[in-house]
Amino acid sequence: MEKRNARPSREIVVPGDVLSTRGEKGGDNTYERDGKLYAAILGVKNYSQNGISVMPIGGVYMPSTGDTVIGIINDIAASNWMVDISAPYPAPLHVNEVPWKVEFGDTSKYLNVGDAVLLKILMVDESKKIQVTMNDSGLRKLDGGMIVDVPYCKVSRIIGKSGSMIQMLKNMTDCRIFIGQNGRIWIDGDDENAKVAADAIRYIEENSQKGNLTEKVKALIEERLPGAGEE
Repeated sequence: MEKRNARPSREIVVPGDVLSTRGEKGGDNTYERDGKLYAAILGVKNYSQNGISVMPIGGVYMPSTGDTVIGIINDIAASNWMVDISAPYPAPLHVNEVPWKVEFGDTSKYLNVGDAVLLKILMVDESKKIQVTMNDSGLRKLDGGMIVDVPYCKVSRIIGKSGSMIQMLKNMTDCRIFIGQNGRIWIDGDDENAKVAADAIRYIEENSQKGNLTEKVKALIEERLPGAGEE
C-alpha cells in the first residue's frame, strides 16, 4: 500500500533542474520563473514546511545575510577595500563599515592587501551584490596567526554538535580559533600548537564522514602534544 505521508526521497539536482511546477515556495538556492521552481546550484533537493530548497554539495561558498566570514583584503580604493571571502562575487568593505574614522584616500593606513579581517555579511541582494561590515561585536582585523581554508560545507563538522569539536580543539591546543562560515579558519597560538590545530582541522575535513571522529581527533592531538588539555 502506498504511504501517502512518506517523505519524498532526496535527489541530486544541478542548476536549471525543475524542482516544482505546482507553485510551491522556494527556499535557499532556488529561483522561480514562469510558475516553475528551479535549482540554482548543484545540491540535494530538500523538502520542508517552508517549501523546497537545495542543500549545497561542496562547491563555492554562497554568502547569506548574517554570516560571519573571514576575508582577505585583495585591493584598496580611496573609500573602500575589496575583500576576498571565497565567494564568486566581489565583497567591498566601505569606510563607513569599519570601526575607525577613515579620511578619503587614507584606507591603506588601516588595512592593506593581505590583511585578514573578521566580517559579517550585511546584505546580499538579488543581483548578488554583497555588503559586509566590521561594525559589530567581535569583528576586527586578525593580526598574526595562520589561515586554514576548508570547503565551507565542512564547517559544521569542524564546529561539532553544540560546538563540542571546536571547543575541544581550543582547549587541547591552547589556541584561539575563529571559524568563518565561508570555510576560512584563523588559528593563533604557539607555533607547534597552532600547527597541530591546523593538522587536526585537516584531519576532520578529510574524515568528516567517519565514525568516532571526536575520539580520533583527540588521540591525534594527544600524540602530538602529550598532556594536551591538562590543567
